[in-house]
Amino acid sequence: MKANYLLGLLSLCCLLILSVTDVQATHVRAGEITTRRISNNNTYEITITLYYDENRGKTAADQQNDIDICFGVGNEVGRAPRVARRFINPNTTINIYRINYTYPGPGTYNIITTITNRNEGTRNIPNSINTSFELRTTILVNASLGLNSTPVMLNPPLDSARVGQKFCHNPAAYDADGDSLSYRLWTPAGRIGPDNFCRPQLVLGYSRPELIGGNPRTEAGTAPATLTVDPLTGDVCWDAPAERGQYNIAFIVEEYRNGIKIGEIVRDMQIIVVDGTNKRPELRVPQDLCVEAGTLINQPITATDPDGNRIELTYYGGPFNRGPDGQPLALVAPAAATLTPPGGIVNAPLTANFRWQTNCAHIRDEPYDVILRVVDYPRNQTQLATLASFQIRIYAPGPQNLTAQAGTSPGGRSIVLNWGAYNCALPGAQMRVYRREGCEALPLDPCTNGGEALVAGGYTLVGQVPITQTSFTDNQNLRRGAQYSYRLVAVFERPRGGASVASAQACVSLPLQTPLMTHVTVDTTSTTGGRITVRWTRPIGVNPQDLGGPFQYRLYRATGLAGTDFSLIQTRPTSLAVGAGDTVFVDRGLNTEANAYRYRVEFLFTEASTGQLTVLDVSEAASSVRLSAVGQSGAIALAWQASTPWSNDNQTHRIFRSQRGPNGPFNEIARVAVTGGGSYRFTDTGADQVLADGNVSVRLSVDSSYCYRVLTVGRYVSPAVNLPLLENYSQGICASPIDTTRPCAPVLRLDSLACGSLSAESGCNQSEFINNLSWQVGSGSGCDLRIARYEVYYSRYREDSTASLLGSVAAPEQVYAHRKGDGYGGCYSVRAVTRSGVASAASNRVCQEGCPWFALPNVFTPNGDGKNDVFQALACPRQVEEVVFVVYNRYGSKVYESRGGEVSWDGRSSGGQALSSGLYYYEANVLFSGSSRVGSRESVKGWVQLIREGTTMR
Repeated sequence: MKANYLLGLLSLCCLLILSVTDVQATHVRAGEITTRRISNNNTYEITITLYYDENRGKTAADQQNDIDICFGVGNEVGRAPRVARRFINPNTTINIYRINYTYPGPGTYNIITTITNRNEGTRNIPNSINTSFELRTTILVNASLGLNSTPVMLNPPLDSARVGQKFCHNPAAYDADGDSLSYRLWTPAGRIGPDNFCRPQLVLGYSRPELIGGNPRTEAGTAPATLTVDPLTGDVCWDAPAERGQYNIAFIVEEYRNGIKIGEIVRDMQIIVVDGTNKRPELRVPQDLCVEAGTLINQPITATDPDGNRIELTYYGGPFNRGPDGQPLALVAPAAATLTPPGGIVNAPLTANFRWQTNCAHIRDEPYDVILRVVDYPRNQTQLATLASFQIRIYAPGPQNLTAQAGTSPGGRSIVLNWGAYNCALPGAQMRVYRREGCEALPLDPCTNGGEALVAGGYTLVGQVPITQTSFTDNQNLRRGAQYSYRLVAVFERPRGGASVASAQACVSLPLQTPLMTHVTVDTTSTTGGRITVRWTRPIGVNPQDLGGPFQYRLYRATGLAGTDFSLIQTRPTSLAVGAGDTVFVDRGLNTEANAYRYRVEFLFTEASTGQLTVLDVSEAASSVRLSAVGQSGAIALAWQASTPWSNDNQTHRIFRSQRGPNGPFNEIARVAVTGGGSYRFTDTGADQVLADGNVSVRLSVDSSYCYRVLTVGRYVSPAVNLPLLENYSQGICASPIDTTRPCAPVLRLDSLACGSLSAESGCNQSEFINNLSWQVGSGSGCDLRIARYEVYYSRYREDSTASLLGSVAAPEQVYAHRKGDGYGGCYSVRAVTRSGVASAASNRVCQEGCPWFALPNVFTPNGDGKNDVFQALACPRQVEEVVFVVYNRYGSKVYESRGGEVSWDGRSSGGQALSSGLYYYEANVLFSGSSRVGSRESVKGWVQLIREGTTMR
């Protein structure tokens, strides 16, 4: 009876052990965590997808009905139930666990789950059977993101690899919101033993699989083996395994919206590497596609096998509306893409057809990924697979029937646009209006975002209206007589986003009803008597009989190239008679030396109904030309600019020079063919390039001043304006070339201190310390000897990388006394400076250490009589920063120790007991300040006689 009981108990224990071992070997091959926000109160649906090895882990998979999940809020843990279990192939099941959770508020949260054990025998994870399988997904909870979802991974990680052959996997990650995805490698997570799994931990001792094996090489054998992930496509490739076995890798899928990272998912997956002669099948897919919404896509897919094995073609990606287990999944709006024939094991070669009828609902910024997988079925060998992918970008059709015409409001500047109803008027979409001056043709790539392409081509966004609107009025900064090109681009609401190709352009010119500024030329340069001649035209396109007279011009002036402080400076009646001298004005008493000036003119007519003068229009403002001159070594650099309604580009500007002052007389020395604003430059080296008015070539001297002015040439670009070239002078400006020849570095010396002659009391109560410097002019070839001054630099410590300017000494003086209040220590250097302000290199560096001194007496009497009660340094120690003071009795035992800026021993031990009279020995380790930041140390050793009352010295 007892024996049967023991036998039964032993059998039960064995069964329990076997059960525990089987559960431990969970055989999770891969997995990831995905989320979906399902309400506006921060409630998320969390899905854990796991792939189980059914050959070795069926029992564990059967029993894993729910799993723990950490929500990322403190240590709060939930239990997610299993909602599905399906076979992916005869050896692997997909197990899906799902739970809802409401987050307390906005923030970043790490969602983590842990399966107790990994597979046994993983080559690159030590003790894998006792190491947990941990997954993490990070989400950003933010109300502004709306009902955001993380990407889902549609391609299950099931394929085996072969020794020596390149292996690739793509997760077919699809983001329903159209967020952009990026990929990077990661280290698998897990730990041995119990722990708080809400704190993720990477596997200790993990080895990169491409480093395992003897001399691992790529499939081509030309380089060491690699493990990489394409950050854009997500292709994870191991080129190539060196040894058979079981390996684990991990990678991260990052999710971005508008350039901001909003989450990431870790996929941990297992790769089984086999050895054999089977070669992987071959797969050919289309190049990446870019099509307009509404296009029917028909593309062939071909697959074959070099060994003649039967093959099976499968497909993944958002356009197919299929999950990783082949079940229907609503990812894109109908119609979904199809592959014909749809699958099954067939003889090689195989040709299939990819078909997708696209529509407006498929428009988005990010391309769609289409992943194709072909697997072979050899006899008595492990199956191998090949992945290939292509992308499809779907853009919106361009807006149609755009027209543009000038507005009809009197005196107004506006352009009215109209267009046809838009075909893809999705909710939340907008129509953007772009404009540029001129109507030159602009070739556009439809596969580039329409708005971005227009901006790159010189267009500016001037307005945006709802997608259902079909008109827009532009009245922003339009110029009379200018020709404008307009284009439209439809843009779609984020996060999915997307844009249309730009519409065809519509061109229009604003009629001229205003005077045009033609000249703002500087006649005289002065601070108080400057003069500028201003000219303008009669209002083009206006006849006297069109409007009621009398007529009037009003001229306004502002200060600066872009000045807006316009004030009225001249009112002038006009009859609009041809040839009348009423369109010119000489502005006097200006500071043209310091300022540019800007002008505009109004034209007024008499309103018939009221008899009042009324502004018909105002001209564009035009500024004078502003010239700058900067001296260089042996040259002077000129640059000029103006703000004018006409263009000075693509013309030849003329340069004039004088040595008689800013008002000349001038000689023309150069002609500059300018293109854009960056080319409005000229460097004068003294040569005269224009000899028609005489050769005035000179060698520019640093001791002379040279004056310049520029004549700009321009014209209105509008074909409605037919005027001759417009010439305008800048102000005169003077400058000199600079001298870059450096003097030689001086040779510096520092007077030594006579430390040996100092008495013990020297330095007591000393408040001023003087370091005397002297130097000599450095020697060498090519040095400038015209020295104007010397600059003295000081740094407190040798280790200082910078020095401050103490002061300067006018040449030929070559001495300097530095008076200090913090001791002698410090370092010095000197530079010589020429009259042109060019400095030499620094001289040699000299440092002063000072005269440190410290001494102790050999007797003291701590008897409380107020005389010699404390053992301390003799009078006036110099430069002492710190003293470590230790006292020993006659037997060598330490009785007292102190550390500080001075010695102050009252004859007691460190414990406070009064020490008896007698002979004691001391050691003082003294830190002295000097030129070094760390100072210098000296050990002072000696003896002292401690005498208390009644003690007789012997």
